[in-house]
Amino acid sequence: MSKQKTIYLIRHGETEFNRQGVVQGSGVDSDLNELGQQQADAFYEAYQHIPFDKVYTSHLKRTHQTVRKFIESGLPWEQHEGLNEISWGIREGKIPNSRDNEYYRNLTDSWASGEVDLKSEGGESPEDVIIRQRPVVQHIISKTDENIILVAMHGRAIRIILTLLLECPLKEMDNFEHTNVGLYKIIYDYDTQKFSIVLRNNAAHLAHLQ
Repeated sequence: MSKQKTIYLIRHGETEFNRQGVVQGSGVDSDLNELGQQQADAFYEAYQHIPFDKVYTSHLKRTHQTVRKFIESGLPWEQHEGLNEISWGIREGKIPNSRDNEYYRNLTDSWASGEVDLKSEGGESPEDVIIRQRPVVQHIISKTDENIILVAMHGRAIRIILTLLLECPLKEMDNFEHTNVGLYKIIYDYDTQKFSIVLRNNAAHLAHLQ
């Protein structure tokens, strides 16, 4: 039987900025709100029985807080800036007006049309993000003694990293839906050196919070 690694990949829980529709990106280090903490607790209750070997997060505390109970249970934990959210540049942390909304819509439309090297104003492009994600993915793959891991990240960064893992065009990133503390379960096969998705944005553990 070929050796495999199982990756539980989740987005962080809700923040007040999420609720207000404010773009956070990598420059706004916000806390989970009450619902976000409830989402984190619900994920822990549903998956605490999984024998994780390590927890990986970005450097932003909304990911730390989402998996806090796993870390407090004694699991090894690594933070990587390469897993941070995309930098949305000068508009991060601002209440979006109609002009901002149009800016973001035009930007993401451009990415979907293939202009994935287009940066947000003062921020990053999807290509910038995938370049910093690639070494983290290689690092994770190299840890052959870690059979099951938990990774907490961010919405746009998840869309980008999934194109990397599944070897699909970066412009197709919006095919990967995400919700706060939605779960992607991914298998890496060391023989074929391929990733495959087993669960896609699964939120069954959050049903009682709806």
